[in-house]
Amino acid sequence: MNLLKLQMVELIEKHKKVTTVADAMGLKQPTVSFHMKNLEQELGVQLFESRSGKVHLTEAGRSLYHYSVKINALAHEAERVVKEYDQLGRGTLKIGASYVPGTYILPRLLSSFTQAYPRIQLSLIVKTAPVIKELLINHEIDLGIMSCEPFQMPPLLGETFCEDELVLICSPGHKLASYPQLFPDQLQSVPFLLHSPESSTRQMTMKWAQSNRIELNGHIELDSLEAIKQVVMLGESISFVSRLAVLREVERGELVFRPIPQNPYKRYVYYAYNLDRRQSALLEGFIQHLLKPVYNINTAR
Repeated sequence: MNLLKLQMVELIEKHKKVTTVADAMGLKQPTVSFHMKNLEQELGVQLFESRSGKVHLTEAGRSLYHYSVKINALAHEAERVVKEYDQLGRGTLKIGASYVPGTYILPRLLSSFTQAYPRIQLSLIVKTAPVIKELLINHEIDLGIMSCEPFQMPPLLGETFCEDELVLICSPGHKLASYPQLFPDQLQSVPFLLHSPESSTRQMTMKWAQSNRIELNGHIELDSLEAIKQVVMLGESISFVSRLAVLREVERGELVFRPIPQNPYKRYVYYAYNLDRRQSALLEGFIQHLLKPVYNINTAR
């Protein structure tokens, strides 16, 4: 079993057609069919089955697909790292970030890094923190930058970049805006905008409510931070968000923020990478760029 056959398994699951797989790999269709049959003979089990003009993986084939994705990603990563090692002047770096650092910290940092190293190609994917961790484990990205609570998830190593303070936001005309200090029971009857269940903000919000024995009036659930801010501006609702995400709106007088009352939970921005991969000079250089004092969370705008 070689890498070529594992690449075929991954592409067959994606395209479901031998002709498309052959085109993607630059091979002829009979060659792909030959390798498919050869792989089944090699493993002694049926991996592929034809239904309605398409090729599908059997249960055994899906098991092999699970490992094919990981092995193909590792092989691609190994090739990149070897080529880029000790060559900070060029290469490719794949970064994953959760919403807050991906939107409010990284754009300025990525721009300055590419200005310093114009031959380096950077790609950024923005997902929830749990998804970013999975991408790191599967070697699909080189570096993850996430807002979340402290975590231990071998083989990932997470280092603290800065604190990401959660605050309560409301419109300037909201009744809570007149209080310099709030108490948990004041939030109980107010319409509350909830983040999506997968977000670290939602998880921390529910932990806060439980610890303070508060039943939040979560009448709307939104998976967009920008949408949450827009609804809060309308006047009735409140929410918990990253302070970094509302600096501009607060400066313009569109939103007001207050410390979350009796909140013992801390959230940080972490940068994390997989210890099972060898760090290239490119990755090390980017981390050093990330840690420059100019990118403090209070000034990154």
